[in-house]
Amino acid sequence: MIKIGNFFFKYRNWIFIIFYAALFIPSPAIFSSKNFGAKYYFWPIALGLFITCGGQLIRGLTIGLAYIVRGGKAGKPYAEGLVTEGIFNHCRNPLYVGNILMLLGVGILANSLLYVAIMIPFFLFIYQAIVLAEENFLRGKFGNSFDEYCKKANRWFPNLIGIRKTFGSMHFNWKRWILKEHTTQFIWLIGITLLLLFNYPELTNHNEQLRNILLGIILSILLFIYLLIRYLKKTGKFKE
Repeated sequence: MIKIGNFFFKYRNWIFIIFYAALFIPSPAIFSSKNFGAKYYFWPIALGLFITCGGQLIRGLTIGLAYIVRGGKAGKPYAEGLVTEGIFNHCRNPLYVGNILMLLGVGILANSLLYVAIMIPFFLFIYQAIVLAEENFLRGKFGNSFDEYCKKANRWFPNLIGIRKTFGSMHFNWKRWILKEHTTQFIWLIGITLLLLFNYPELTNHNEQLRNILLGIILSILLFIYLLIRYLKKTGKFKE
């Protein structure tokens, strides 16, 4: 399993892109007018947005409170230090939990039974393998310190005991959140926009011209904000 994890870790950035593209594969619907009435689309939109935004919120809180510096050497997990503060004090892999919820949410938003029933379980398998590979590295590098950390923080399910104290004792770095997360947010918001406008013509009264106008306006705004952040970051005018 560790070898499998090392393999997927090497290509983890591509994995997210592939899974995002899979949202647009034709699939039987989870919610339909036959079972949920004429306003069936309320359910995938409301439930999907709630879950995917929850995932982004978890990622934002994690990055804003205590960013973990991890990379790869020779295609394998690597970490400079053992981060156990912030959200990491309550869950060992909050960024991965956020990713899972983000993809599950957009899968529901896409109203795709194929995605939720097949792609999400496969994504969970991949992440479990990656986490096992990372834990193997961390245990080898940090020894007992990592074992003690594992006793305190769950691998996947956050322990909410003391979470208020964590928030109260730390400063949320919103600049770091934007600088580290703006590319992910840009792709995420584009996906949500495309799903809403093309999967649910009811939102624009089946008016393709209105849909295309809204699409152009929203994408232009998102692209402008993204390029502005990239420019400010590159020129050093916007720092942590």
